[in-house]
Amino acid sequence: MKFGTLTLITVLLMAGCKKDIQNESAVKEGIMKYLSTRQGLAEMEVTVSSVSFQKGEADAMVHFQAKGNTNPAEGLDMKYVLVQQGSAWVVKGRAGNGAGHGAGSMGAPHGANMPSMTPNAPAGALPPGHPPVSGQSPAPDGPAK
Repeated sequence: MKFGTLTLITVLLMAGCKKDIQNESAVKEGIMKYLSTRQGLAEMEVTVSSVSFQKGEADAMVHFQAKGNTNPAEGLDMKYVLVQQGSAWVVKGRAGNGAGHGAGSMGAPHGANMPSMTPNAPAGALPPGHPPVSGQSPAPDGPAK
């Protein structure tokens, strides 16, 4: 065999052995590795709801649900951005402001843009005694006497 043919065969074999990580399973593996230091993860079911890939990055919607709880409205959805590092996905961070509650919800953190629970309060006002949410002033201590 000539040297050129042997080199070509070696290159083709190496290319064929390259691990394809453009799949949901590889993304979940990266997310689980990232979450492995978090307490309470053993009590949660973690599901990758959707993944999109683009130029060495992946956006993944991840659903967290307490084990044994089948009500999706009581779960938590978070969107993660991952970057490809070699033959693995590594979490770069969460997309947007973090988490939403309920199936398919994304966007503002819990409490933001929620209707007021105080009668006759302006829209977006916090209930009495509620700590401030980023960009809002603290709620009053209670109704005026």
